Amino acid sequence: MGQDESPHRGAGLVSDSGTVPPFMKECPSGALHLHEFKRIFGVQSTSVEESLYIETIFHSFDTNKDNALDFLEYVAAPHLLLRGNLEDRLKWSFKMYDKDGNGKLDRQEVKRLIKIIHKIKLQRSDINMTPSEICDRIFELVDNNNDGQISLSEFMEGAQKDEWVMNLLKLDVNATSWVLHNCEKLP
Repeated sequence: MGQDESPHRGAGLVSDSGTVPPFMKECPSGALHLHEFKRIFGVQSTSVEESLYIETIFHSFDTNKDNALDFLEYVAAPHLLLRGNLEDRLKWSFKMYDKDGNGKLDRQEVKRLIKIIHKIKLQRSDINMTPSEICDRIFELVDNNNDGQISLSEFMEGAQKDEWVMNLLKLDVNATSWVLHNCEKLP
């Protein structure tokens, strides 16, 4: 690979391609805060579901939990969404669901994110289930030891075993398309 070729060519979110303004132009302080992240992705403050979704995404990439994305966190985010392998995207999805960070998903955590996804995307799909029914079905299919919690290994195994579960759990219920769609709205 020559010096002119970028390993992140497809990501575009940190390039001068016009998809997203370069990091230092948008964040001269070197840190991207939640309100700036929302502005960049065109999230209206009137859209509660989109706001919760983008906040969840933002916090999942804030690996040092300082309520700001530094340049490395900023670069990792679109790279994972757009080019990450299935295992990495599933681990990221698990982290998004695991609100309390204890390494296990309870029904409340799963239902919280399913409700957001349902309002943003699933209500326009062919899935005719409520968020509670979706959550119950996920637990039936994935919670192998029936302890009322889903571990990372159960999450990974369950998602890879069942296409329906995979489509819900990996949060690609078009997170990538949503990011790209909102990037297109930028001036």
